Amino acid sequence: MTQNVTSVIDHTLLKADATKEEIVKLVEEAKEYSFASVCVNPTWVKIAAEMLKDTPKVKVCTVIGFPLGASTPETKAFETKNAIENGANEIDMVINISALKDKQDELVERDIRVVVEAAKGKALTKVIIETCLLTNEEKVRACELSVKAGADFVKTSTGFSTGGATVEDIRLMRETVGPEIGVKASGGVRSLEDALAMVEAGATRIGASSGVSISKGERSLSDY
Repeated sequence: MTQNVTSVIDHTLLKADATKEEIVKLVEEAKEYSFASVCVNPTWVKIAAEMLKDTPKVKVCTVIGFPLGASTPETKAFETKNAIENGANEIDMVINISALKDKQDELVERDIRVVVEAAKGKALTKVIIETCLLTNEEKVRACELSVKAGADFVKTSTGFSTGGATVEDIRLMRETVGPEIGVKASGGVRSLEDALAMVEAGATRIGASSGVSISKGERSLSDY
């Protein structure tokens, strides 16, 4: 079971003060443990892609409009294209949370769709809805708009707001998107027990900086 969980982990390092040495270590760990991907800020995509060119099973994931989701759709589309040119295989974009709360559903859908279209045929798209800032009705609406816009995954959290993934949110998201769309739990998954609970609730990907600890059956103190 540990191996099954390890294979769905996006091994993550998104802190602002991450050094090249730390990114190199992250990638080496991902290769060693056969994680699904490394998730890094766009500035590190080229380095990660170069290091993983002979390890095709480990993908390069990056974040777009991160962590606030408040940039324009056009900016997010450009970021996406640039990240893919640099070697990204997976794109985790943050929705326009304010627009969702203001019930500007057309804008939210367009915000997602331009990223999906920029990535189409080149990279998976995961949509971060930032569950900790949303009501259940807003979570459902965000998931429905993500599916409508053609996203491959919905994702709970950036790990940089007021909270991370919960089992309850994963269940709600899975019920909303159905069986065909991926669901990613991120933020606060610190142990194998946490990860298994998320998978049991319907998660098909885990975003965590604690991938090594999870794989070893240990508990990490990391916030992400």
